[in-house]
Amino acid sequence: MKNVADLTSNPLRIGISTRALFDLEEEHIVFEEQGVEAYVKMQREREDQILKKGSGFQVVERLLGLNASEQNPMVEVVLMSRNSPDLSLRAFKSILHYELPIKVGSFTSGRSLAPYLPAWGIDLFLSSEVADVQASALAGAAAATLVKPPVHANYDETTDEVRIVFDGDAVVFSAESDEIYKKKGLEAFFEHEKENAQNPMQAGPFQNFLIKLSMLRSAHIVSPGVSKVRIGLVTARNAPAHERVVYTLRAWGTPADEAHFVGPNDKAPILRAMGAHIFFDDQKKHVDGAAVFVPAGHVPGPHDDNNPVIPSK
Repeated sequence: MKNVADLTSNPLRIGISTRALFDLEEEHIVFEEQGVEAYVKMQREREDQILKKGSGFQVVERLLGLNASEQNPMVEVVLMSRNSPDLSLRAFKSILHYELPIKVGSFTSGRSLAPYLPAWGIDLFLSSEVADVQASALAGAAAATLVKPPVHANYDETTDEVRIVFDGDAVVFSAESDEIYKKKGLEAFFEHEKENAQNPMQAGPFQNFLIKLSMLRSAHIVSPGVSKVRIGLVTARNAPAHERVVYTLRAWGTPADEAHFVGPNDKAPILRAMGAHIFFDDQKKHVDGAAVFVPAGHVPGPHDDNNPVIPSK
């Protein structure tokens, strides 16, 4: 893994849409039901109204709070919106209100944002627009669709810690093992994982983001083994398939502060107990369950949402 000093010359860069950073659900309903003109009229009428916090606000605010200075940031955030430049005013007024150091962005008047991710050097893209996320994922970016803000969030406001949690297969790791389960069944899956326990898994779409996040974690150690950046894994794997996860993270140099091997049990209660500031999963069922309690992002993957893969019992 690269030295943490590299973050000052190549910061962890997050692209986030206006609707992922702020709560614009009411305005989006108007857009969907009444069209562009009604949406534009509503936005202009509300130009001086500060937007409420959206699903991605907490994790962005906390990550930006890790920067020692604006001159040499380790984390940068780019606002990316399908809105027109004319409608960007309300978003930046809200950013100023919340004192977020976000000063750059792209506004495309309805065009896809995906082509601008490599131009900005985005490490993680968060959006509420499924098409943009899917296009970004196809281009090889770490991207997730954020759902509505949680109604029962459990944040510890007494700490400046940021807790980022991942599913394993088809998110951090490749979907190779899942495919064995789908094609050959549970016993073949377990046998394959036991035989390959010490062979690192192939990279999934979020590997590069995890590596850079681990660098940020190393840069913010506050006591032995404890960082302001807390990385978690909540996966449907259980013993003996858990071993390969541990060996893979060790080989990558990306330690997890917490790992929960839940088998067929629900992930949501674990995530709620962790107080995760964001959770990434490739299966809609787990995302929707988690989103009641924590901000959750759906990672485009190879699986049918109506036929979830849970390779453990």
